[in-house]
Amino acid sequence: MTLLELKNLTTYYRILRGYVKAVENVSFSLEKGEKLGLAGESGCGKTTIALSILRILPPGGQIVGGQILYEGIDLTKLDDSTMRERIRWKEISIIFQGAMNALNPVYTIEDQIVEAIQTHEPEVTKNEAKERARKLFELVGIEPSRVVNYPHEFSGGMRQRAMIAMALACNPKLLIADEPGTALDVIVQAQILKLLKTLSEQLGLAMIMITHDLSLISETCEKAAIMYAGRLVENADVYKIFKEPLHPYTQGLIGAFPDIKAPKQRMVSIPGLPPDLLDPPPGCRFHPRCKYAMPICRKKDPELVEVEKGHFVACHLIHPA
Repeated sequence: MTLLELKNLTTYYRILRGYVKAVENVSFSLEKGEKLGLAGESGCGKTTIALSILRILPPGGQIVGGQILYEGIDLTKLDDSTMRERIRWKEISIIFQGAMNALNPVYTIEDQIVEAIQTHEPEVTKNEAKERARKLFELVGIEPSRVVNYPHEFSGGMRQRAMIAMALACNPKLLIADEPGTALDVIVQAQILKLLKTLSEQLGLAMIMITHDLSLISETCEKAAIMYAGRLVENADVYKIFKEPLHPYTQGLIGAFPDIKAPKQRMVSIPGLPPDLLDPPPGCRFHPRCKYAMPICRKKDPELVEVEKGHFVACHLIHPA
């Protein structure tokens, strides 16, 4: 059953020089309990999609088109109070990038989790909320007695676990993890990813994993969506993305990733830089960097087309106009 469906989501940021076209015509769906990896270069719109889903865009950000259907309800039509009371934290929660910045340094972790629970579930008493906070700490692998500590008393990995505990405080159905491994060493990063995967399976959570690292997606997700310059260029199950990538950008990303089992070879990067989204190039946004670019690529934007069951690609090479 479909839990979340984005239909032509378009989000812009208004600045003095005009509109930054951060996300344009993005469409994908997520089933209950399913894990989707959202990948692409910095500035391609991954985090903007997450903020749009929760309707917590910064000043200047606005959803200018499309639908965000959560269990059939269009979140773009709900007012702020309904989003705050019924959707955020209770149905959809987010682990923000950079746990130390997301936690308030002058309150204990317990106070912050209790506040979240009581704000969204007023019927829960303070003592019940404190007990739930301790159980959440136990769930994410932290000694429950540490719940009364302040954020600065935790290591980076423990702060990330505390953020996961806080995100799960109101039993959401969908968890959005925005770069959960940022600023963590490889060992701690692996522990956090293993924890997220285990919790997702135990609790039946659907999850959107936002990352630059394709290897994290291969370890934790069933589906992958590749973004470039605010557009979705390929969407398929993880096996298809890694074994049969069709879009030149996806091929470039995977080609730039080392294979420890293959013979040693020089790494090949994608030439050029991502475009300025204040004034993106006409046609396919990847064409200035694409070695297969054709005249039509410079004129017409390719549509996202299903080339086989569950495999969507936006490229004129795959489906010529």
